[in-house]
Amino acid sequence: MAEFRLTQISDTHLARRLPPLTENFHRVSEHIDATRPDLVINSGDLAFDGPTSRDDLEFAKTLHDALPVACRYLPGNHDIGDNPTRLGPAPSQPATEQDRQTFLAIFGEDRWRFDAAGWCFIGLNSLIMNTGIASEAEQFDWLASQLSSAGGHLALFLHKPLYLNLPDDPELAATSIRYVPQPARSRLVQMLRAVDLRLVASGHVHQRRDFSYRHVRHIWAPSAGFILSDARQEVIGIKEVGLVEYRFAPDSLEVRHVRARGQIDIDVDSLIGAPAKR
Repeated sequence: MAEFRLTQISDTHLARRLPPLTENFHRVSEHIDATRPDLVINSGDLAFDGPTSRDDLEFAKTLHDALPVACRYLPGNHDIGDNPTRLGPAPSQPATEQDRQTFLAIFGEDRWRFDAAGWCFIGLNSLIMNTGIASEAEQFDWLASQLSSAGGHLALFLHKPLYLNLPDDPELAATSIRYVPQPARSRLVQMLRAVDLRLVASGHVHQRRDFSYRHVRHIWAPSAGFILSDARQEVIGIKEVGLVEYRFAPDSLEVRHVRARGQIDIDVDSLIGAPAKR
């Protein structure tokens, strides 16, 4: 395959009880139908509240099954719970093996690898990192095996960004849940130094961002569903709903930041009727 076209969506946060988010997903689906990429990746938070509502996950899967092209999935914190960090309070919904197994039963896998157009694509479950559950160690062992046989350029997909700007950015209590937490981050970064990593694609922050560190391009996909007000979260990138389109070739990568026609910037506070807090 000389060229591989991929569309990344993220943070769809689907639930039957939240029809505005379903409408935004339908606009994304129409865009995908019109452009017909080779693959769609949802990089996590498919559901609005998977750990307490299996129906949210099942509803999300039903809508993704209706997409006109194949789709791969990664779990987010709203799908299986969040990971503990060295700083800050423990998550109110910690990631558990039980919730991971529910995700697997509905979506099939939470990590994957495939090759296309001279690239190796790897997707990781970033929410089990630092949990100490058995699947965390299993995933690192699996990753080591995959990296040992990876040829060409590597594109990594996961829910949480690796870091804000630099691999050794200090952890802050207020933002420790935003990125792959330490010490798992250091371990992952060290493993990736042995391969030709060119792309890290993530979601989670609900802001569109595109930057490069050395020869690695970091893409933060915006939420396909809603935005967070400045009162809830500081501005890091661009606060808008949308998606990201990629075009991979053996010696090149093209990235296009897109907003599907008809997508609306829904503020989560208006969606759930909760006042914003500073």
